[in-house]
Amino acid sequence: MIQTDLFIAGQDGYHTFRIPALLVTAAGTILAFCEGRRYSRSDSGDIDIVLRRSTDNGDTWSEMRIIADAGENVFGNPCPVQDRTTGAIWLPLNWNLADRPESMIVRGEASRGVWLLCSDDDGVTWSAPVEITAQVKPDDWRWYATGPGHGIQLASGRLLIPCDFSVGPPDPARRDFGSHVIYSDDHAASWQVGGAILGQVNECQAVQLSDGAIYLNMRAYHGRNRRAVAWSHDEGLTWSEARLDDALIEPVCQAGLLGLPDDRVVFSNPASTQRERLTVRISADRCRTWSAGLVLHAGPSAYSDLAQAPDGRLCCLYERGDAHPYERITLARFHVATAGIAL
Repeated sequence: MIQTDLFIAGQDGYHTFRIPALLVTAAGTILAFCEGRRYSRSDSGDIDIVLRRSTDNGDTWSEMRIIADAGENVFGNPCPVQDRTTGAIWLPLNWNLADRPESMIVRGEASRGVWLLCSDDDGVTWSAPVEITAQVKPDDWRWYATGPGHGIQLASGRLLIPCDFSVGPPDPARRDFGSHVIYSDDHAASWQVGGAILGQVNECQAVQLSDGAIYLNMRAYHGRNRRAVAWSHDEGLTWSEARLDDALIEPVCQAGLLGLPDDRVVFSNPASTQRERLTVRISADRCRTWSAGLVLHAGPSAYSDLAQAPDGRLCCLYERGDAHPYERITLARFHVATAGIAL
Protein backbone atom coordinates (compact mmCIF):
# COMPACT_ATOMS: atom_id res chain seq x y z
CA MET A 1 0.00 0.00 0.00
CA ILE A 2 1.23 3.48 -0.91
CA GLN A 3 0.04 6.52 1.04
CA THR A 4 0.60 10.07 -0.26
CA ASP A 5 -0.32 13.23 1.64
CA LEU A 6 -1.96 15.56 -0.91
CA PHE A 7 -3.30 18.36 1.28
CA ILE A 8 -1.61 19.30 4.58
CA ALA A 9 -3.08 21.71 7.13
CA GLY A 10 -1.21 25.01 7.28
CA GLN A 11 0.18 24.79 3.76
CA ASP A 12 -0.71 26.69 0.56
CA GLY A 13 -2.38 29.50 2.49
CA TYR A 14 -5.02 27.36 4.21
CA HIS A 15 -5.53 26.59 7.86
CA THR A 16 -7.23 23.23 7.17
CA PHE A 17 -8.26 21.01 4.28
CA ARG A 18 -11.42 18.95 4.60
CA ILE A 19 -14.15 17.07 2.68
CA PRO A 20 -12.30 14.97 0.08
CA ALA A 21 -13.82 13.97 -3.26
CA LEU A 22 -12.23 11.72 -5.85
CA LEU A 23 -12.83 11.08 -9.56
CA VAL A 24 -10.91 9.06 -12.15
CA THR A 25 -11.75 10.47 -15.57
CA ALA A 26 -12.34 8.58 -18.82
CA ALA A 27 -8.85 9.68 -19.90
CA GLY A 28 -7.35 8.08 -16.77
CA THR A 29 -6.61 11.24 -14.82
CA ILE A 30 -7.12 11.14 -11.05
CA LEU A 31 -8.78 14.29 -9.74
CA ALA A 32 -8.50 14.92 -5.98
CA PHE A 33 -10.83 17.66 -4.72
CA CYS A 34 -11.39 19.07 -1.24
CA GLU A 35 -12.33 22.20 0.67
CA GLY A 36 -9.58 24.66 1.50
CA ARG A 37 -10.57 26.37 4.75
CA ARG A 38 -8.50 29.51 4.87
CA TYR A 39 -8.62 30.77 8.45
CA SER A 40 -9.93 27.97 10.68
CA ARG A 41 -11.13 24.38 10.87
CA SER A 42 -14.75 25.59 11.02
CA ASP A 43 -17.44 24.50 8.54
CA SER A 44 -18.12 28.23 8.00
CA GLY A 45 -15.88 31.10 6.96
CA ASP A 46 -13.75 31.62 3.85
CA ILE A 47 -13.84 28.20 2.14
CA ASP A 48 -12.76 27.39 -1.44
CA ILE A 49 -12.76 24.26 -3.59
CA VAL A 50 -9.23 23.15 -4.48
CA LEU A 51 -7.92 20.45 -6.83
CA ARG A 52 -4.83 18.40 -7.62
CA ARG A 53 -4.46 16.18 -10.72
CA SER A 54 -2.42 13.06 -11.50
CA THR A 55 -1.96 11.60 -14.97
CA ASP A 56 0.26 8.66 -13.91
CA ASN A 57 -1.94 6.57 -11.58
CA GLY A 58 -1.15 8.80 -8.59
CA ASP A 59 2.65 8.59 -8.74
CA THR A 60 3.04 12.36 -9.24
CA TRP A 61 0.68 15.29 -8.74
CA SER A 62 0.11 18.79 -10.05
CA GLU A 63 0.32 21.78 -7.75
CA MET A 64 -2.87 22.64 -5.90
CA ARG A 65 -5.28 24.95 -7.75
CA ILE A 66 -8.33 26.87 -6.56
CA ILE A 67 -11.21 26.06 -8.91
CA ALA A 68 -14.15 27.65 -7.04
CA ASP A 69 -13.79 30.75 -4.86
CA ALA A 70 -16.79 32.53 -3.33
CA GLY A 71 -14.67 35.40 -2.05
CA GLU A 72 -14.87 35.49 1.75
CA ASN A 73 -17.86 33.10 1.71
CA VAL A 74 -18.33 29.33 1.40
CA PHE A 75 -18.08 27.06 -1.60
CA GLY A 76 -18.12 23.51 -0.22
CA ASN A 77 -19.23 19.90 -0.55
CA PRO A 78 -17.68 18.98 -3.92
CA CYS A 79 -19.38 16.01 -5.62
CA PRO A 80 -17.92 15.39 -9.12
CA VAL A 81 -19.34 13.19 -11.86
CA GLN A 82 -18.31 12.68 -15.49
CA ASP A 83 -20.74 12.26 -18.37
CA ARG A 84 -19.38 9.36 -20.40
CA THR A 85 -21.27 10.55 -23.52
CA THR A 86 -20.01 14.14 -23.65
CA GLY A 87 -16.86 13.78 -21.54
CA ALA A 88 -17.87 16.80 -19.47
CA ILE A 89 -16.98 16.70 -15.76
CA TRP A 90 -19.66 18.29 -13.61
CA LEU A 91 -19.02 19.52 -10.08
CA PRO A 92 -22.06 20.30 -7.93
CA LEU A 93 -21.27 22.17 -4.71
CA ASN A 94 -22.88 24.40 -2.10
CA TRP A 95 -22.75 28.10 -1.24
CA ASN A 96 -23.57 30.06 1.88
CA LEU A 97 -22.44 33.26 3.57
CA ALA A 98 -19.34 32.95 5.73
CA ASP A 99 -21.11 34.17 8.87
CA ARG A 100 -24.26 32.08 8.38
CA PRO A 101 -23.38 28.60 9.73
CA GLU A 102 -25.44 25.41 9.56
CA SER A 103 -27.08 26.16 12.91
CA MET A 104 -28.65 29.32 11.45
CA ILE A 105 -29.56 27.65 8.15
CA VAL A 106 -31.50 24.82 9.81
CA ARG A 107 -33.43 27.42 11.84
CA GLY A 108 -34.46 29.15 8.62
CA GLU A 109 -32.41 32.26 9.44
CA ALA A 110 -30.02 31.97 6.47
CA SER A 111 -29.92 30.36 3.05
CA ARG A 112 -27.85 27.59 1.49
CA GLY A 113 -27.60 27.29 -2.31
CA VAL A 114 -26.61 24.72 -4.91
CA TRP A 115 -24.17 25.62 -7.67
CA LEU A 116 -22.54 23.81 -10.58
CA LEU A 117 -19.32 24.15 -12.56
CA CYS A 118 -17.92 22.16 -15.45
CA SER A 119 -14.66 21.10 -17.08
CA ASP A 120 -14.44 20.01 -20.72
CA ASP A 121 -10.68 19.39 -20.71
CA ASP A 122 -10.14 16.64 -18.15
CA GLY A 123 -10.12 18.99 -15.16
CA VAL A 124 -7.46 21.41 -16.45
CA THR A 125 -9.81 24.39 -16.59
CA TRP A 126 -13.23 25.01 -15.07
CA SER A 127 -16.24 27.15 -15.90
CA ALA A 128 -17.56 29.84 -13.61
CA PRO A 129 -20.07 28.40 -11.10
CA VAL A 130 -23.75 28.66 -12.07
CA GLU A 131 -26.56 28.53 -9.52
CA ILE A 132 -29.13 25.72 -9.83
CA THR A 133 -30.81 26.10 -6.42
CA ALA A 134 -34.26 26.78 -7.87
CA GLN A 135 -34.17 23.51 -9.83
CA VAL A 136 -33.22 21.21 -6.97
CA LYS A 137 -34.24 22.75 -3.64
CA PRO A 138 -37.94 22.82 -2.62
CA ASP A 139 -39.02 26.03 -0.91
CA ASP A 140 -39.50 24.42 2.51
CA TRP A 141 -36.04 22.83 2.66
CA ARG A 142 -33.43 24.59 4.78
CA TRP A 143 -30.07 22.82 4.98
CA TYR A 144 -28.72 21.32 1.75
CA ALA A 145 -25.52 19.45 0.91
CA THR A 146 -24.29 17.79 -2.25
CA GLY A 147 -22.36 14.59 -1.57
CA PRO A 148 -19.74 14.90 -0.33
CA GLY A 149 -17.86 12.31 -2.32
CA HIS A 150 -18.72 11.65 -5.96
CA GLY A 151 -21.81 11.30 -8.12
CA ILE A 152 -22.56 8.45 -10.52
CA GLN A 153 -23.89 7.99 -14.04
CA LEU A 154 -26.50 5.27 -14.40
CA ALA A 155 -26.61 2.73 -17.22
CA SER A 156 -29.37 4.81 -18.82
CA GLY A 157 -27.13 7.87 -18.95
CA ARG A 158 -28.82 9.63 -16.04
CA LEU A 159 -26.43 11.70 -13.92
CA LEU A 160 -27.22 11.18 -10.24
CA ILE A 161 -25.85 13.16 -7.29
CA PRO A 162 -26.37 11.97 -3.68
CA CYS A 163 -27.40 14.84 -1.40
CA ASP A 164 -28.99 15.67 1.95
CA PHE A 165 -31.35 18.27 3.34
CA SER A 166 -33.33 19.45 6.35
CA VAL A 167 -36.95 20.53 6.53
CA GLY A 168 -38.88 22.23 9.30
CA PRO A 169 -37.64 23.30 12.74
CA PRO A 170 -34.45 21.70 14.09
CA ASP A 171 -34.98 18.49 16.03
CA PRO A 172 -32.47 17.22 18.63
CA ALA A 173 -32.84 13.65 17.27
CA ARG A 174 -32.25 14.88 13.68
CA ARG A 175 -35.70 13.80 12.51
CA ASP A 176 -35.65 16.98 10.40
CA PHE A 177 -32.68 15.68 8.36
CA GLY A 178 -32.91 13.46 5.31
CA SER A 179 -31.06 12.03 2.32
CA HIS A 180 -32.05 12.51 -1.32
CA VAL A 181 -30.69 12.53 -4.85
CA ILE A 182 -30.82 14.98 -7.72
CA TYR A 183 -30.54 13.89 -11.33
CA SER A 184 -30.22 15.06 -14.93
CA ASP A 185 -31.39 13.21 -18.04
CA ASP A 186 -30.15 15.85 -20.50
CA HIS A 187 -26.40 15.95 -19.87
CA ALA A 188 -26.68 18.50 -17.05
CA ALA A 189 -28.69 21.06 -19.01
CA SER A 190 -31.36 20.77 -16.31
CA TRP A 191 -31.69 19.06 -12.93
CA GLN A 192 -34.54 17.61 -10.88
CA VAL A 193 -35.07 16.36 -7.35
CA GLY A 194 -35.34 12.58 -7.05
CA GLY A 195 -36.49 10.45 -4.15
CA ALA A 196 -35.95 11.52 -0.55
CA ILE A 197 -35.70 9.69 2.77
CA LEU A 198 -36.64 11.90 5.73
CA GLY A 199 -35.54 11.28 9.29
CA GLN A 200 -32.22 10.73 11.08
CA VAL A 201 -30.05 10.36 7.95
CA ASN A 202 -28.09 12.83 5.82
CA GLU A 203 -24.71 12.59 3.98
CA CYS A 204 -24.88 9.67 1.55
CA GLN A 205 -23.28 7.88 -1.38
CA ALA A 206 -24.86 5.77 -4.12
CA VAL A 207 -23.88 2.90 -6.41
CA GLN A 208 -25.78 1.15 -9.22
CA LEU A 209 -25.48 -2.62 -9.56
CA SER A 210 -25.71 -4.69 -12.74
CA ASP A 211 -29.44 -5.39 -12.30
CA GLY A 212 -30.13 -1.64 -12.30
CA ALA A 213 -30.86 -1.35 -8.58
CA ILE A 214 -29.32 1.62 -6.76
CA TYR A 215 -27.93 1.15 -3.26
CA LEU A 216 -27.83 4.24 -1.03
CA ASN A 217 -25.57 4.23 2.04
CA MET A 218 -26.24 7.00 4.59
CA ARG A 219 -24.85 8.66 7.70
CA ALA A 220 -27.31 7.88 10.48
CA TYR A 221 -28.44 9.45 13.77
CA HIS A 222 -30.34 6.53 15.30
CA GLY A 223 -28.05 6.25 18.33
CA ARG A 224 -26.72 2.83 17.37
CA ASN A 225 -23.47 3.76 15.58
CA ARG A 226 -24.45 1.97 12.38
CA ARG A 227 -24.83 3.07 8.74
CA ALA A 228 -28.32 3.29 7.22
CA VAL A 229 -29.06 1.84 3.78
CA ALA A 230 -31.89 1.93 1.25
CA TRP A 231 -32.59 0.72 -2.30
CA SER A 232 -34.19 2.17 -5.42
CA HIS A 233 -35.52 0.18 -8.37
CA ASP A 234 -36.63 3.18 -10.44
CA GLU A 235 -33.35 5.06 -10.94
CA GLY A 236 -33.62 7.08 -7.74
CA LEU A 237 -37.21 8.32 -8.00
CA THR A 238 -38.28 6.38 -4.90
CA TRP A 239 -36.46 4.57 -2.09
CA SER A 240 -37.17 1.67 0.19
CA GLU A 241 -37.50 2.34 3.90
CA ALA A 242 -34.08 2.97 5.42
CA ARG A 243 -32.65 0.28 7.68
CA LEU A 244 -29.46 0.00 9.70
CA ASP A 245 -26.66 -2.34 8.59
CA ASP A 246 -25.21 -3.95 11.72
CA ALA A 247 -21.99 -4.84 9.89
CA LEU A 248 -21.11 -1.21 9.18
CA ILE A 249 -20.13 0.47 12.43
CA GLU A 250 -19.75 4.26 12.32
CA PRO A 251 -19.15 7.16 14.70
CA VAL A 252 -21.78 9.30 12.84
CA CYS A 253 -19.62 10.39 9.93
CA GLN A 254 -19.49 10.50 6.15
CA ALA A 255 -18.37 7.40 4.18
CA GLY A 256 -17.12 6.45 0.71
CA LEU A 257 -18.73 4.01 -1.74
CA LEU A 258 -17.59 2.62 -5.11
CA GLY A 259 -18.99 0.07 -7.52
CA LEU A 260 -16.45 -2.10 -9.36
CA PRO A 261 -16.94 -3.46 -12.91
CA ASP A 262 -17.41 -7.00 -11.57
CA ASP A 263 -20.39 -5.88 -9.41
CA ARG A 264 -18.44 -5.87 -6.16
CA VAL A 265 -18.90 -2.77 -3.98
CA VAL A 266 -16.19 -1.05 -1.94
CA PHE A 267 -16.98 0.92 1.23
CA SER A 268 -14.77 3.15 3.39
CA ASN A 269 -15.36 4.84 6.74
CA PRO A 270 -13.93 5.23 10.26
CA ALA A 271 -15.01 1.81 11.50
CA SER A 272 -15.40 2.70 15.17
CA THR A 273 -17.62 4.65 17.52
CA GLN A 274 -15.00 7.43 17.29
CA ARG A 275 -13.55 9.17 14.24
CA GLU A 276 -10.63 6.77 13.91
CA ARG A 277 -9.62 3.51 12.23
CA LEU A 278 -10.30 4.37 8.57
CA THR A 279 -11.20 1.02 7.05
CA VAL A 280 -11.98 -0.23 3.53
CA ARG A 281 -14.36 -3.18 3.06
CA ILE A 282 -15.67 -5.09 0.05
CA SER A 283 -19.00 -6.76 -0.61
CA ALA A 284 -19.26 -9.51 -3.22
CA ASP A 285 -22.99 -10.18 -2.66
CA ARG A 286 -24.71 -6.91 -3.51
CA CYS A 287 -24.03 -5.20 -0.18
CA ARG A 288 -25.64 -7.91 1.95
CA THR A 289 -22.40 -8.82 3.73
CA TRP A 290 -19.00 -7.14 4.01
CA SER A 291 -15.40 -8.22 4.42
CA ALA A 292 -13.57 -7.64 7.69
CA GLY A 293 -11.69 -4.90 5.91
CA LEU A 294 -8.30 -3.29 5.51
CA VAL A 295 -7.34 -0.58 8.02
CA LEU A 296 -5.67 2.31 6.21
CA HIS A 297 -5.02 4.37 9.35
CA ALA A 298 -5.69 3.21 12.91
CA GLY A 299 -5.49 6.72 14.34
CA PRO A 300 -7.81 9.72 14.01
CA SER A 301 -9.61 9.73 10.65
CA ALA A 302 -12.91 10.89 9.20
CA TYR A 303 -14.29 11.63 5.70
CA SER A 304 -13.23 9.60 2.64
CA ASP A 305 -13.94 8.90 -1.02
CA LEU A 306 -13.07 6.01 -3.33
CA ALA A 307 -12.08 5.47 -6.97
CA GLN A 308 -10.23 2.91 -9.09
CA ALA A 309 -7.05 4.02 -10.87
CA PRO A 310 -6.36 3.01 -14.49
CA ASP A 311 -3.79 0.47 -13.27
CA GLY A 312 -6.53 -1.32 -11.30
CA ARG A 313 -5.49 -0.21 -7.84
CA LEU A 314 -8.13 1.09 -5.47
CA CYS A 315 -7.70 4.68 -4.30
CA CYS A 316 -9.04 6.07 -1.06
CA LEU A 317 -8.74 9.81 -0.43
CA TYR A 318 -9.31 10.40 3.27
CA GLU A 319 -8.85 12.71 6.24
CA ARG A 320 -6.35 11.58 8.86
CA GLY A 321 -3.96 12.78 11.53
CA ASP A 322 -2.12 11.93 14.72
CA ALA A 323 -3.76 14.24 17.27
CA HIS A 324 -7.02 14.80 15.35
CA PRO A 325 -8.48 13.69 11.97
CA TYR A 326 -8.06 16.98 10.11
CA GLU A 327 -4.28 17.34 9.89
CA ARG A 328 -4.02 16.16 6.28
CA ILE A 329 -5.85 14.53 3.39
CA THR A 330 -4.07 11.41 2.17
CA LEU A 331 -4.44 9.19 -0.89
CA ALA A 332 -4.01 5.48 -0.19
CA ARG A 333 -3.44 3.19 -3.20
CA PHE A 334 -3.57 -0.58 -2.98
CA HIS A 335 -4.29 -3.69 -5.03
CA VAL A 336 -7.45 -5.49 -3.97
CA ALA A 337 -5.89 -8.95 -4.34
CA THR A 338 -2.89 -8.16 -2.16
CA ALA A 339 -4.34 -5.74 0.37
CA GLY A 340 -5.58 -8.26 2.89
CA ILE A 341 -9.25 -7.66 2.09
CA ALA A 342 -11.25 -10.88 2.18
CA LEU A 343 -13.04 -11.20 -1.17
